[in-house]
Amino acid sequence: MEENMKLATVEDTVEYHLFLIPDEPRDPEKHKEILQKYIERIMTQFAPMLVPYIWQNQPFNLKYKPGKGDVPAHMFGMTKFGDNIEDEWFIVYVVKQITKEFPELVARIEDNDGEFLLIEAADFLPKWLDPDNSANRVFFHHGELCIIPAPRKPGAVSWLPSTPPTIPQALNIISTHPEEILASESIRAAVNRRIRGYPEKTQASLHRARCFLPAGIVAVLKQRPRLVAAGVQAFYLRDPTDLRACRVFKTFLPETRIMTSVTFTKCLYAQLVQQRFVPDRRSGYKMPPPSHPQYRAHELGMKLAHGFEILCSECSPHFSDSRKSFMTTSPLWAGFLESLKKNDYFEGLIEGSAQYQARLEMAKNYFQLSVNRPESSLAMSPGEEILTLLQTVPFDIEELKKEEANLPPEDDDQWLDLSPDQLDQLLQEAAGKTEAEPISKEEQNYDLSQVSESMKAFISKVSTHKGAELPRETSEAPITFDADSFLNYFDKILGPSPHESDSDDLAEEDFECLDSDDDLDLKTQETGEEASVKGTLNNLKSYMAQMDQELAHTSIGKSFTTQKQMEPLSQTTNNNSDEEDSGAGGSVMTPVDIDLNLVSNILESYSSQAGLAGPASNLLQSMGVQLPDNTHHRPTSKPTQD
Repeated sequence: MEENMKLATVEDTVEYHLFLIPDEPRDPEKHKEILQKYIERIMTQFAPMLVPYIWQNQPFNLKYKPGKGDVPAHMFGMTKFGDNIEDEWFIVYVVKQITKEFPELVARIEDNDGEFLLIEAADFLPKWLDPDNSANRVFFHHGELCIIPAPRKPGAVSWLPSTPPTIPQALNIISTHPEEILASESIRAAVNRRIRGYPEKTQASLHRARCFLPAGIVAVLKQRPRLVAAGVQAFYLRDPTDLRACRVFKTFLPETRIMTSVTFTKCLYAQLVQQRFVPDRRSGYKMPPPSHPQYRAHELGMKLAHGFEILCSECSPHFSDSRKSFMTTSPLWAGFLESLKKNDYFEGLIEGSAQYQARLEMAKNYFQLSVNRPESSLAMSPGEEILTLLQTVPFDIEELKKEEANLPPEDDDQWLDLSPDQLDQLLQEAAGKTEAEPISKEEQNYDLSQVSESMKAFISKVSTHKGAELPRETSEAPITFDADSFLNYFDKILGPSPHESDSDDLAEEDFECLDSDDDLDLKTQETGEEASVKGTLNNLKSYMAQMDQELAHTSIGKSFTTQKQMEPLSQTTNNNSDEEDSGAGGSVMTPVDIDLNLVSNILESYSSQAGLAGPASNLLQSMGVQLPDNTHHRPTSKPTQD
């Protein structure tokens, strides 16, 4: 028996706020009534999309939130999405569509990381926008992403505050200047790319698999398909205390198991499959050998049964009946049901038919969790909901066994074992990049100068405590490198080079500085501090020159490739003169070919990755440089000059 400690997970949560504009003064009670009607309209209109969705932890929901401080009363929702990031982005799509269907509404959305929409579009944000000044600037309005700009100078634009706006200020700006605050096309495209394909995409995130389950769980999942998430989470986050309840099963006996089809999300399916678990011998859940054709179905059913047993063991079977009836007695239920019928939720199904009843049960469940959420003291836990269904929903094991012959086919789970190429393709799609085309024979002669130029552009960037800024991709902006500016920058730090200080060819501006005696006096009267700094720089320069001389004749110095245009003088002298040269000036030293050494080392690192991800490919790809695959597989060696 595996004694797996319960995983300590951070509650990944997304919060969403819907405001009504224009934000005019209203009677609080009347304003509350208006917002509650909006909640009912929104949840009813989007019910066909939200009802069948299987949430990882909590569903999309809205409730009235009274005003506090400078934040006016509005509609508020919070969802814990856990490990399934798709829940969060589906909510982004829903919120975006709400503002499109209801133009008088403005929405903002954030999670544990803050403005995650800006994180998604980080490559395209303006320079002035950072986490310190992004509060209350990012909204959805008319189905489009809006960013309230900051003025370049305080007071430059009358309607823009110089500090991050308050919520009332932001709502006023959005209502009066909707065109000026529209986010740039590239930012909107980055966010739209992430939510592309919804709502149809929700079906692609599902995975159907066969499970050998107790009949009670089969009956429960027929009524509440979403409870599969609670069962998987209970098993996935189990601890030794939970497993004590599974030594001897009291609710879901293994003798009642039948084959059925269960619909998971891909996230839930992966969580269930990837964990190794051996059941307690006393539980009665005996497993066939791994070679058995139905081994996977038995394993999935065993794990899911443990999750459901854990859920039921956490609550008393005699919990208060008041929790069972709070939904049907709600005054909002009749109106909600009528609205569903007007929106063709039942799709013409005959009232009382099996399919009609199934959709009705899903609607009740949706209403309970999202529309008429009770106080925490009255809300049923998943275990209490399961026990209630077992007590109220009759089922016949023999009838359920007859359905085994007509089960739908399983979905292929090859997506669990992605190849490196498939993983790279998914990462490129997530980053908004198209799949790289195969390299043709004409393109085999790759221009390696692009590698050195990209690296120079990267080095020339000035980094801060926030990190280094990578150059844009070649498709977005050409990489430029100003060699003169690069050298001048280091001249200011290290001082002039030896040949420059020995030369009597002074620039014209240098003569102008020495035209008068006053200027000459100012030049010669340096402070002690300035002289000390210059002395330090000269000493450093001399020290570096001596190091170069000493290293030139070592294995380290010989490991660098030098420029072939300048031949070492040592080729024309004997071995004794080499020792003399080492103590002489730098005139006999051959300059190192920086570009060739850079490219050589980058290629050597890239080749050692053997096609996998690594520092060389990651750095080059981030700068827009895509190296061709190494198809020769030869041992890496230092390239020689022709």
